[in-house]
Amino acid sequence: MKTSTKKITMSETNDKKVHGIAAEYTSVDTLMDACRRVRDAGYTKTDAFAPFAVHGIDKALGIKPTKLPWIVLVCGLTGTATGLLMQIWMNGIDYPYIISGKPFISLPAFIPVAFELTILFASFGAFFGMWALNGLPKFSNPVFTDPRFDRVTDDRFVLFIDSTDSRYDRAGVEKLLGDTGSEYITTVLEDDSPSKVPKFIFTTWIVVMALSIIPLLVVLKMRVTNSPLPRFHVFYDMDFSPSKDAQQSTTLFGDARAMRPDVPGTVARGQMDLNYQTGIDVEALAKIDSPRAAMLVRALDDAEAKEEAEAAAPAAATASVMETTPWLTDNPREISMETLQKGQEQFGIYCSVCHGMNGAGNGLVNRRAQKILAATWVPPSSLHQDSLYADKYPDGKLFNTISNGIRKMPGYAGQITTENRWAIVAYVRALQKSQNASIDLVPVAKRAAIEKRKAAVDKKLAEQAAAEKKAAEESAAKAAAEKKSST
Repeated sequence: MKTSTKKITMSETNDKKVHGIAAEYTSVDTLMDACRRVRDAGYTKTDAFAPFAVHGIDKALGIKPTKLPWIVLVCGLTGTATGLLMQIWMNGIDYPYIISGKPFISLPAFIPVAFELTILFASFGAFFGMWALNGLPKFSNPVFTDPRFDRVTDDRFVLFIDSTDSRYDRAGVEKLLGDTGSEYITTVLEDDSPSKVPKFIFTTWIVVMALSIIPLLVVLKMRVTNSPLPRFHVFYDMDFSPSKDAQQSTTLFGDARAMRPDVPGTVARGQMDLNYQTGIDVEALAKIDSPRAAMLVRALDDAEAKEEAEAAAPAAATASVMETTPWLTDNPREISMETLQKGQEQFGIYCSVCHGMNGAGNGLVNRRAQKILAATWVPPSSLHQDSLYADKYPDGKLFNTISNGIRKMPGYAGQITTENRWAIVAYVRALQKSQNASIDLVPVAKRAAIEKRKAAVDKKLAEQAAAEKKAAEESAAKAAAEKKSST
């Protein structure tokens, strides 16, 4: 076995500092075997160099798992806490800011910023933590002084033992590495190349910096002065894009509209059942007023549908559209306790403020308007009018009223989902039936309890009426007595 003759001590090399000993190998297997033997010998400050990644070499060298993941975790948690506390302090404590009625401390709204700071802090932790753990930046390494080390990027493998290792002994290390089968062992010395930076580098750097200022000065001059030349467009197609804004005209299409209409027959996802979406019996409408049905389902081109609608308009002008439309007579949603409870909930949120909780038209808004004698206020309809019952006001028509509004009542299609609007229709019908319900409609198992409760209420009302009558009689008698005594 050949070994290097470069057994140089510090005294023999003009007091050059010895950094360690390196051994060269020709295969991965010999390198891995050498790493295991060096690890078993108790050396800890070691390193291996290879032209490609070698799986398992960390374990072979006895290198402990890096602390970098823990640094990243701590930095990420710090970023999360910083983002949350910053927003809680700024938006909820120091300067409370109301956003759409949401709480001042709204965690769902704070999560995006907290997430971004988590990523930012974790990235910084990973980047700078890697630098710190690796002792970077290092602009040179003593192993680079050996020309043979250049082959480590090609077809050679190198194992290095640092001289600062507690078990380091030059003779012992050389013997150990020689026993591992290395054909070349060398002592790594301090790099004696001059550390002074050549002057031409500084000169080149200064010249480049000076030249880089010229474009900036040109731009600044152009910003503050006028030019007889037209503007120079670097990306002409982007500065003069053929794109159009909505509602603009264009010569690209025959109808001169830049915004293209839907393809005839297009149906929005989840809206195939137009009866359910509109409350109208579309098939019946198509039989009596095909242009309106065509416009409703978008089955024809807009211009064609408009022409047919205008042609049919004189015949349909004699009757109201609300009266001639074939509304759905039955609620398409299954009537269940869950549906009625959802309808009651939505009715209480959107409808009760005007119509009242019982639908009699005595909601808080109506009472307030009457109290202040609002001249333009139109009292809301009582839902218990005969004209609003199902036989005269079909469920589809009531659904349309909720969706699109009527008179001063606005439409709620943009606020209440289709399912919930049908649930409100079902609840309104239940309210109407409750005003004229007979005991026969009550299940047999619950009749006794209701009759008992009704008797208690009747008794309470009778007692209340008797008390009011007695109080009135006493008041009248007292007034008569006072009048008699005064005379």
